[in-house]
Amino acid sequence: MDLAYTPEEEAFRARLRAWLRGALPTLPSRPDPLDWPARRAYDTTWQRMLYDAGYGEVHWDAPPTQRLIFLEETELAGAPYVGANFVGLLHAGPTIAAEGTQAQRERWLPPILRGDEVWCQGFSEPGAGSDLAALRTRAVRDGDTYVVTGSKIWTSHAEVADWCELLVRTDPQAPKHQGITWLALPMDTPGITVRPLRTLAGSDEFAEVFLDEVRVPVANRVGEENDGWRVTMVTLSFERGTAFVGEVVACRRVLADLARVAHKNGRWDDDALRRRLGRLNAEFRALWRLTQWNVSEAQATGGVPGTGGSVFKLRYSHARQELYDTAAEVLGPDALDLGREWTLDRLSSLSYTIAAGTSQIQQNIVAERILGLPRGR
Repeated sequence: MDLAYTPEEEAFRARLRAWLRGALPTLPSRPDPLDWPARRAYDTTWQRMLYDAGYGEVHWDAPPTQRLIFLEETELAGAPYVGANFVGLLHAGPTIAAEGTQAQRERWLPPILRGDEVWCQGFSEPGAGSDLAALRTRAVRDGDTYVVTGSKIWTSHAEVADWCELLVRTDPQAPKHQGITWLALPMDTPGITVRPLRTLAGSDEFAEVFLDEVRVPVANRVGEENDGWRVTMVTLSFERGTAFVGEVVACRRVLADLARVAHKNGRWDDDALRRRLGRLNAEFRALWRLTQWNVSEAQATGGVPGTGGSVFKLRYSHARQELYDTAAEVLGPDALDLGREWTLDRLSSLSYTIAAGTSQIQQNIVAERILGLPRGR
């Protein structure tokens, strides 16, 4: 891709900067980071502001360079990110845009873009671990509905969601990567029980979800029956390939802040620490270039990211952990005075080698699909 921005794209940047300067001061105060109902209201208010200003569809329909400019400028301005509706905006929405029918796109995409409806993700199960295809939640066809029974775990934002992207097994006799179906589940359907899970950081952004003969219309199926694994790979391509792009910009900002702190507190005189900060700077610059390539590749191939997303996810997860390890070294005891936001970011970095597909899974994808190595046994 051409990494230089055109005059038209720079004009887009200038308009966006001007709008951000006027819009951000009108936002209410940020809520407590652990208060997810309040965060839902805050995040969806921001999404509606973006929608009304003409930036609502930037995650899906904008040219890749405009999308990258949007992510750069909003992060540098300290604007909210997608927050509580990251599943809708970055996973379910793009999947429906790519795989849904026209009626499904008309029903679900506008409410996501306006911030009217929030989605959660019902993929993982207690007995499946990292083997997503080993899911056992069962859906039995009964006329125009599926009757769903089973449970999900680590369901992101189930406690504040209106809809769930749900994987179910519709053919228990088929091989495990077959017989799976992707459904859109209304979270107010009778038979659903949500039990919040408390994380190491004290947040309840994840939950167990229990499904007891929950009836889901067949019209809510995205893709064909038993073709859900292929549709899921589309979802995971978005999750790994483009969903983290805003965080790369945020990490680069954290790194710049650390360099400034190191100059002030004398840690900059440590040669080993300077080398570490320099290497991390090169790492995140390279990850941003990979991000640009992934976004452009997705645009060129119909909007679905390719296997480059696994390369990005694998390296980004470890780089983020090292960034916050280095931050603790630079800040020392002062890190304890930075408040809850810092603590949450520090602790959440530990989960990145597991979330959105473990590093071991990403290594297998890179080995098999990029390097052409034989499948492991």
